[in-house]
Amino acid sequence: MSVKKEAYLCLSAMLRARENRLLSGDRAVRMIEADSFDDAARLLSECGYPDFSGSRTQEIDRDLSVHRAEIFGEMERLAPESLYVDAFRMKYDYHNAKAVIKACAMETDASHLLSRSGRFDPERLSADITDEKLSDYPPVFADAVLNAKSTLAKTSNPQTADLILDSAYFTELTGFAEASENSFFTGYVRLLADAANLKSAVRTMRMGKSEVFMEHVLVPGGSVERDRILAVKDGEELASLFSAGKLAAAAETAAEAVSGSGMTAFEKACDNAVNAYLRQAGLISYGPETLVAYLASVENEITAARMILTGKLSGVDGAVIRERLRELNA
Repeated sequence: MSVKKEAYLCLSAMLRARENRLLSGDRAVRMIEADSFDDAARLLSECGYPDFSGSRTQEIDRDLSVHRAEIFGEMERLAPESLYVDAFRMKYDYHNAKAVIKACAMETDASHLLSRSGRFDPERLSADITDEKLSDYPPVFADAVLNAKSTLAKTSNPQTADLILDSAYFTELTGFAEASENSFFTGYVRLLADAANLKSAVRTMRMGKSEVFMEHVLVPGGSVERDRILAVKDGEELASLFSAGKLAAAAETAAEAVSGSGMTAFEKACDNAVNAYLRQAGLISYGPETLVAYLASVENEITAARMILTGKLSGVDGAVIRERLRELNA
């Protein structure tokens, strides 16, 4: 049973006060239109980030990851319950597991690929995966890691191992949502799964892959049953499955994407639907919804910051960056 929402009064007030410092759409556009990379970096520093002036791509990735880990750590200390922060950390445990499993298969070192944003210490996790000593980890995670590692060793197919871990991630995340007993968070997790499945179905159909392949790429936890997705015959049928829900706008472009049109607009519409859902938290005065929306906003702005900074550093045209940029929650 979750704690009472009143326990979130102070944290919600603090996070509301921070919203003005989050990267807004207008500020992101100013970064894109800045005369130089350093000018864009200085604009981002106004949002509480370090000054990336003079940085290279590797340094940008490293420092953005540090920034995320620091915020997760702070929210973990301040939140009345750990469930919601752990739900956001979870993705990085699965990322780390993928990196370590592939490194084990290739007999290389994955330390430079590991994130400190997860629930588990990355060095210890790496050692435990290597030694297959995972009894102290959540069963869903541990079983998936062992299964993925064994599968990769047998098949030499890293994609198959990744799919095992992706499915486990959504299984564990859905369990967190059910344990939260919070309808907003449950809806958020369900929408993430639906968006992931719609994207995967479109990619599968574009590539002309079989129903068996699609069955492996679909994840659990969505509102649209996997069997219904597996039964579709073309892009129009797929689009109709999602046309009445929160992914309706994305569904309008799904059939075109299946037919071979660019994926950028379609995938952007999927991500924007999730962000639109999160903005509903602004109507809730206090509670875990505020924390969930804030953590998601931080993730979104880090993604946007990386896209803009690395794009400008590489000389990518501003129009291209803007086309790829998702709507921000701020």
